Amino acid sequence: MLAGTAASAGLSALYARGGSGWLLGFVLLIPWLATLDQTRSVRGILGSAWLMAVAYSAAVMAWFGMAIGSYTQVGAGSGLALLLLAAPLLQPQFLAYGLIRHLVRQRHGQMLTALAASAAWVATEWLVPKMLGDTLGHGLYPATLLRQGADLGGAALLTLLLLLTNEALLAALERHRDGLRAVAAPLTLAATIPLLMAGYGLYAYAQAPNPLAKPLRIGMVQANIVDYERLRQTRGTLAVVREVLDTHFAMSYDAVTRYQADAILWSETVYPTPFGSPKSAVGAELDQEIVDTVRAAGVPFVFGTYDRDGAGEYNAAAFVEPDAGLLGFYRKTHLFPLTEFLPSWVDYPLVRAWLPWTGSWRAGNGARVFPLRLADGREVPVQALICLDDVHPQLSIDAARLGAQALLTLSNDSWFTSTPQGARLHLAVAAFRSIETGLPQFRVTTNGTSAAINAYGSVVASAPIGERMLVIGDLPVGPPVRTLHVAWGQWVGPLACGFLLAWATWVASAALQRRRVGGGADASHAAPLAWPVTVVLLPPAMRLAIGLMRAFSRGNLLWMGAAMLLDDSLRGNTLAQLRLFVGWFLVPEAIAVSLLLAFKARASLENGMLVFKRSGVHMALAIRDITSITSWKLSLPGPGLALRTVNGSRWRYGVATQRPDAWLAALKAAGAPIDDAPSNTWVARYRRAQQATTQGWLGHAGTKFGLFPLVLALPAFRLHQYIAYGGTFGEFYTFGLQAYLTTFLLWWAAWAIGVVLCAAALRAAIEVATVGAVVLVPQQATTVRLWLERVGLALLYVGLPAWLMSKALGN
Repeated sequence: MLAGTAASAGLSALYARGGSGWLLGFVLLIPWLATLDQTRSVRGILGSAWLMAVAYSAAVMAWFGMAIGSYTQVGAGSGLALLLLAAPLLQPQFLAYGLIRHLVRQRHGQMLTALAASAAWVATEWLVPKMLGDTLGHGLYPATLLRQGADLGGAALLTLLLLLTNEALLAALERHRDGLRAVAAPLTLAATIPLLMAGYGLYAYAQAPNPLAKPLRIGMVQANIVDYERLRQTRGTLAVVREVLDTHFAMSYDAVTRYQADAILWSETVYPTPFGSPKSAVGAELDQEIVDTVRAAGVPFVFGTYDRDGAGEYNAAAFVEPDAGLLGFYRKTHLFPLTEFLPSWVDYPLVRAWLPWTGSWRAGNGARVFPLRLADGREVPVQALICLDDVHPQLSIDAARLGAQALLTLSNDSWFTSTPQGARLHLAVAAFRSIETGLPQFRVTTNGTSAAINAYGSVVASAPIGERMLVIGDLPVGPPVRTLHVAWGQWVGPLACGFLLAWATWVASAALQRRRVGGGADASHAAPLAWPVTVVLLPPAMRLAIGLMRAFSRGNLLWMGAAMLLDDSLRGNTLAQLRLFVGWFLVPEAIAVSLLLAFKARASLENGMLVFKRSGVHMALAIRDITSITSWKLSLPGPGLALRTVNGSRWRYGVATQRPDAWLAALKAAGAPIDDAPSNTWVARYRRAQQATTQGWLGHAGTKFGLFPLVLALPAFRLHQYIAYGGTFGEFYTFGLQAYLTTFLLWWAAWAIGVVLCAAALRAAIEVATVGAVVLVPQQATTVRLWLERVGLALLYVGLPAWLMSKALGN
């Protein structure tokens, strides 16, 4: 495991360096994947994934840890140590990839395993956006043909294709001893993927440029003045501001007079005080000086500054015109955590005392396109991006949909001074925004790397890091050709999530059809056990922990249902419902299921012994030593049984299974000296009544919680589209496929949550009524239970829609 992980990390480091190393992207994971194939337990898989996340962070992202250490003045070594400690949180895709790959591999072949694991990777990166937006696909930036596929599905699509190629080559290596025919299919797939990518790249480059596009020439001032704080301490604030402005004025004068620039672009926070809202008389004089300079230059200026309102201050880009003065501000949307702001849940005086460098900026509200009014009479719609904004694809997509024809990126990469690899990678990631949207980009930074990037992502002019330089970018701008990535948005991640959800639904449906608990007992309660069987072996402490987790998650459903009945604001807030549902039900339920999987075992009868095998551990009990089997009185985390031996003690493991009675019969038949007379306690009667009733397809989880909410959501969603957008596909035509599907999924999710909450309330009522029947009319308990189940289904499938219809007609 160590050797395979180290090999993949080393290949990843070479891949991230750029140049011809991009070829390694198609093979870099193979050594680590080979070790995963040799790992049999969930714990081992998660351990290997954790180790790979740490190794990958050390090999590829070490510069980030050292830069953070230098910025916060805790030292490069401490910053690197913190990065490695947080590696599983910063690179969670390795954990998701390894776990899904292991689970699917147990049931399916290599093709589905590769698809599901790759989907898990890109789905995780979509659901849990990374701080720096990094993904494997960015490493293909030096491959000018292959990277063009990003205009179809973004860098996420390139990542998906790289993962599938790695899996195909691994499959070929594993089959190489079986002859040419065995390796032909995976090798063909591995060769086809990059060939198709290159073919599409040739097609993209062959497209004729927009004939209406005219050149836009922008002067980008890279002044190379860094470390404002140190300069303030040694020379004073006013002297530093004076030097910064004088330098930018002089270089801007050259850009306009010598190079005839159409506009001027300065870097992020180059004017470190609120422009247009001065805090002093000196600030007002400096503001006026900038306005006078813009008027004298006769071209628009865009520069980094602060903006403020009653809510606070913003990291902003000011648009200033020669005639009109200040046109407006774009406010930075994506702030850097723990430096530019503190999340509200940790924003306390004590935390700020520990992190004295942290600012208090507020985030902007997304894309805002401004007209860049040029001296020749043209108006070019542009979108400003500030630093971290350029690593988030959605902001550029929104800008393109709003009509932007160019991106103006302002950044302060001075904290990369000692780690230039970070500045180079930041430039590559920013270039993908141009590939994805087809928009040219003018990118200025404090001390490098400033660059002009064309619509294909190629740098046509740039300045090296650490030098004072005026960069003149001359790029054609005009209405761009709408790329698929702009039309559909970030569709790869949602599609991957849908694929995984479909697979999980299919597996769960098959398991429910077999009536298994944790993959355990046979579907028919009356049928004898067919050895070996899969069960879950739970030590008392683990059973208690999982049971409490499930009781917590399912109890929260009842609490949430009550809250929605009593709180009008919650009923109308789908996002709040989703947060509650995920955080208070799905997450603890998923943890409980994962723990059950970790303690899964196979039980069999071998030579008079009851043998349990789990993760290489074998445990055995002599059949003749088992004297009794009793069902758990409390069915948490699910039904199960306890075994007692001849010495009167309970065996140290509980056995989670749906069929305690079947186990009793099977062990009795195998020769265990136990009394098979049915117990007459209320718990035993309750369990028999529960097991005697089975549900058909209407009781299937996929039908109840997937299909039924879909049927309810479709007419409501269509009505919403007519009211809000004037037609069934109104939102699609206005905002694109992603917005349309997102709205639909929100409607579906809201109805699914409502159905789950109703089903939970009905389930609680059925179980309480069954207990009452067991106590009051024990002979008819099974019949009562059967009718309760039928009434519950009728109330859900007929009563819920009828109640909703009556509410709608009543309103």
